[in-house]
Amino acid sequence: MSLSTDRNMPNEPTADQPRLRIAIYRDWILLVSIAVVIGLDQLTKYLVRDNMSLGQSIPVDGFFRLTYHTNSGTIFGLLPNATILLTIISVFAIMFLAYFYWKQKTLTPVLRLSTGLLLGGAFGNLIDRVAMGRVTDFIDVGKWPIFNIADSSITVGIFLLIVFMSLSSGKNHKSDKSRDSAL
Repeated sequence: MSLSTDRNMPNEPTADQPRLRIAIYRDWILLVSIAVVIGLDQLTKYLVRDNMSLGQSIPVDGFFRLTYHTNSGTIFGLLPNATILLTIISVFAIMFLAYFYWKQKTLTPVLRLSTGLLLGGAFGNLIDRVAMGRVTDFIDVGKWPIFNIADSSITVGIFLLIVFMSLSSGKNHKSDKSRDSAL
């Protein structure tokens, strides 16, 4: 059975096929991952802001610490004090991710999860930018720049998306070769 967008064909996947299309409001993997990321991100940022003073680290020394830091720019402190620009970019990134999700012909669980992680992270940092004009960061690992749950979510989401796209590209390439050899 081949995947088809024909209206007469059932839209239920077999054991080895992903679901063809899912409305965003019915995609529980996507919605739960977005909600969990936003919830954890905002809760942890609130706890840091409420219980630590800016610049404070717990413990004071060590490879892994919680350090209360704010960032008015983007990753690695680029574009400092560009809150309006970064807010606009975030809104466009969220719109692009929603469009990307909507345009996919097949929605595998990995694609749905990676999109949810990316959207959750984008919304988490956007909430900070709109509410405070800067993002709260607190995860301090070695010499790496201080980051937060939303940043981590975006990183993992990008990694999963790259893996998904690489594997999908490999499968499409193999199916193209087998189809060409059958001709």
